[in-house]
Amino acid sequence: MGKRDIEVLIVEDDLRIAEIQKRFIEQIEGFQTVGIAGGYGEAKTLIDILKPDLLLLDVYFPDMNGLELLKEIKLHTKQMDVIMITATKEIDKVQEAISIGVFDYIIKPLVFERFKQSLLRYQEFYEKLEQLGEGNNVVTQQQVDKLLRKELNDMKNEKSYLPKGIDPLTLEKVMEVIGKGGEGLTAESVAKVIGVSRTTARRYLEHLVSIEKIEADLTYGTVGRPERVYMSIG
Repeated sequence: MGKRDIEVLIVEDDLRIAEIQKRFIEQIEGFQTVGIAGGYGEAKTLIDILKPDLLLLDVYFPDMNGLELLKEIKLHTKQMDVIMITATKEIDKVQEAISIGVFDYIIKPLVFERFKQSLLRYQEFYEKLEQLGEGNNVVTQQQVDKLLRKELNDMKNEKSYLPKGIDPLTLEKVMEVIGKGGEGLTAESVAKVIGVSRTTARRYLEHLVSIEKIEADLTYGTVGRPERVYMSIG
């Protein structure tokens, strides 16, 4: 029998954002959305009925604070993990979420590559947990280390976190070009300088935006059509 998909419940009061998350999930093998909740009552009901593996949770709702729901989940539901997806950037909220026990904390606007990276890391964690559960009820120190590892080498070396299709040398070239780009460069401009297609350049640029190495803005060209421009932060 094949592996079952990891079941995801989206808790988000903006239905447009919830739909984006759902569509992103559909593009990642091994996951399925089992429901969407727009507030506290609906979230509690769906959690109780569906018992999802993973919750995608915002912080601010008209009728609740997502961190309070997170506390309840961690208190009563041991087998459910949570990824916060929120526009909340206050350090105290981030620290609180981490201390309660979120698997990841993603700041909106949601970028697919960062989202996919998070879900694939969770999938790896989930599968290791499943494998351990198939054996004895006790684990070795080595198994715990593998399960909990944050990969010190990964933290020191961001190349380990690069998503598929992102080459570290090309990434360095893109960073260098943007660093010299002054008030901003389009994906087309960057593509010409480093000798790649505009689509490839945009993929690298959006990855750098997602990890907050550069920033993006809209500018209006001569024909009035908005163009995305990329520039160094600060």
